Amino acid sequence: MTGDFAVVGTGTGVGKTVVTAGLVGWLREEGVDATAVKPCQTGYPPDDDAAYVAEACGTDDAATCLRRLEPALAPAVAAEQVDAELPYDEIRAGCAHILEGSEVGVVEGIGGLRVPLAGGREVLDLVADLAIPVVIVARSGLGTLNHTALTVAALDRRSVPVSGVVLNEYEGATTAERTNPAVIERMTGESVATLPPLATGKPTAVVDGVRNHVPRSLVPAFE
Repeated sequence: MTGDFAVVGTGTGVGKTVVTAGLVGWLREEGVDATAVKPCQTGYPPDDDAAYVAEACGTDDAATCLRRLEPALAPAVAAEQVDAELPYDEIRAGCAHILEGSEVGVVEGIGGLRVPLAGGREVLDLVADLAIPVVIVARSGLGTLNHTALTVAALDRRSVPVSGVVLNEYEGATTAERTNPAVIERMTGESVATLPPLATGKPTAVVDGVRNHVPRSLVPAFE
């Protein structure tokens, strides 16, 4: 085991939570004490990514959330809207505490890398400050080349290692989908896996789906 990593996205709604749930559940099924941490959940309620991961893994110990805010906005913006304190140092320290206390800690990002997090810092700053590698989750269809390449470039500039890219909800129904995996590999030099649409309404099924379609080589904890 090499340890902790983050699951980051090229934007909002790309499937970070599904991939996080699948990877944490997979690790736990193999006897690894893996724990997901969501630095800040916005849009709560009803959104609760940590609860989804816990349900997929069958135990509350599988995930935790450091802060929850009601507005469905970037964390820093949501905190401003409700006049809440959201210190960046507390978020970073909270994530570090979870990582240190778990055999493998998995930080789930919020939106894309440039999302304002707290204290003038972004999600990218948190990942870089924690000094952990990342798995990138991206959409499969038209438009993902630009978003994925920009995400990889942003991580490269901060010397954050990329373990691989997961193209979520891949069906191969269009020419763009069918060609995107190879093109992304050529553009970024990163390995790409494709994850078909999963029955996300049944969180426990997500673990099987991720295990069956994401190569172990893309998961930093298995390296």
